[in-house]
Amino acid sequence: MPRLWLFEETIDTDVLAPGFYMKSPLDELAEHCLEAVRPEFVSKVQKGDVILAGDNMGVGSSREQAAEVLKYHGIAAVIARSFAGIFYRNSINLGLPALILPKGLTLPDECVDGAEISFQFDKSMLTLTKSQKVIECEPIPTFLKTMIDDGGLVPHLEKRFSAEVIPKC
Repeated sequence: MPRLWLFEETIDTDVLAPGFYMKSPLDELAEHCLEAVRPEFVSKVQKGDVILAGDNMGVGSSREQAAEVLKYHGIAAVIARSFAGIFYRNSINLGLPALILPKGLTLPDECVDGAEISFQFDKSMLTLTKSQKVIECEPIPTFLKTMIDDGGLVPHLEKRFSAEVIPKC
């Protein structure tokens, strides 16, 4: 069963993809994801888990590997009160849903680290399995949903342009 990973404010890209390992292959870089704040993350994360963070998720340098390592670990979505713009777009471009919590939303008491969840990307909502309480996120524009469903920007463009007939000169 997928679980929730709660994080406080300002999770920066150096914590997600530490600079010391940036020249390493992705699998090695991913082994150090979040180790500075959650040393157990890599050994306990499961495919389908969701990250729920405060403000400034992904602030810092523009490295796309910060989103890429989360996707590598099978994170289904990153939900936050706010995102650094570049991290947000890198996530979308890599096919990793990045959802924003509505301003002023108070999270239910049952929204705790490790809570079992179900996530419905098509509805932009997270359900806490035990209490069945729902957290609705701000909707993602349709064109971005399509891009994510296609696997990110590059697969989306490949799909789009392979479907077009290009006239011969």
